Parts: sequence; structure tokens; C-alpha cells
Amino acid sequence: MVTMTVVCHSMHGHTRVLAEHLADGARLVPGAQVHLVEIRPEEVIAGRWHDAEVLALLDRSDAIVFGCPTLMGSVSAVFKAFMEAALTPYKTRAWQDKLAGGFTMSASQSGDKLVVLEQLVVFAAQLGMQWIGVSDLPGNNWTGGSRDDVNRLGSWLGLMSQSHSDQGPEHAGSRGDRVTAARYGERIARLAQRWVNGVPYETPRMTPEESRALSDSIRKTPA
Repeated sequence: MVTMTVVCHSMHGHTRVLAEHLADGARLVPGAQVHLVEIRPEEVIAGRWHDAEVLALLDRSDAIVFGCPTLMGSVSAVFKAFMEAALTPYKTRAWQDKLAGGFTMSASQSGDKLVVLEQLVVFAAQLGMQWIGVSDLPGNNWTGGSRDDVNRLGSWLGLMSQSHSDQGPEHAGSRGDRVTAARYGERIARLAQRWVNGVPYETPRMTPEESRALSDSIRKTPA
């Protein structure tokens, strides 16, 4: 058994949808116990976030995936308050050598999401964690591509997704984004099994043709 926790902040529910698909992908891995925790604004008092129960869960997790919306080219203020509350595990090295990953959502195609992923990577590095990126080949980068392709924004440091600002969370991301999230979650959980328990792990490799066939199957699947 390995424990994986997805911890996120979501302003309007879009990032939460991405987190749910990521957690669902992780649950496909035998022996993976997966938790999803949402950091909420009411938990931040006088600029400080604290939830002893959540911190205890993260302390006993083998892998932690961090996620938040990209706002003004940075992590959201609520999630930054959570990051600053990790001072105790920073000092005690409680999260050292846990696996880590990250994801972010914005309304713009770019929105400077890479800056947020870099912030999350540095945060994990300061805590001594081992970062896992996205491994899928890029989609939507040729004439036969579409918004529903896997890894359609071509991000490897972590998972990027985009949602239209005038649509609710039921339209969060794209079908390709949601599949990419599930695949990312499954990858982290499988690597956690290998990292913690020495479970044999066969690296999945897809050719560009196989990757395009996967994206094509998503497009052809009824929404």
C-alpha cells in the first residue's frame, strides 16, 4: 500500500475537476490509497493557513501532488498561504524523499502557467522531495491535432490545462486535458509503488504515431 495525496486550491471548480481526474488515474494502481484535499480560503486566517489534520495526512503520504490556478502569472494567494505553512515539514524534513508532482489551470492558453509549475518545483525541492513530470508526447501541434489531444499544451514539468472563463467547471479543461491528468496521476502512483515498495515497473513508451492514435480515439469518443 502506498498513500498519495492530491492537494489543490480551486477558485471556481475548474482546477478541482483536474485534481479529481488525476486522483482517479492514481486509483487505477493496485495498492494505491488516494486522497484529494482542497485548500479553502476560510482556512486562511490573518494571512496564515493551518489545518493540522491535512498536514498529518501529508506527513504520512508517500507522494503529494500540488495544484492551483494560475493567477496573474503566479500561484493563487490561498495556495501560497498553504505553501508558507509548510515551514514545519521544511524544518523537520518530514516530506524529504516523498514523490511530488504539480498541475495548474488558467483561462488563457499560456497565462504564464510555466511560472507556477516552476514555483511548485522549487517548493518541492526546498522540502527535499523528488519531482515527477508529465511524460506524454505533445498534442495539437500538427494539422491533424485538436484541443482534445493528450498533452495538447506541450507541458512536461507538470500538468497544464486551460478552461474558458465564461464556462463552468462542467466544461473544465478539455477531454484531452482530463485524460492527461488521469495518465499523470497513474504514473505518479506507479512510481510511488516502485519508489516505496520496490514493485517492478515497466516504463511505458509511446511512439508519436501511437500518441496521435490515442488522441484520435479521444476525439472519436462521445463526450
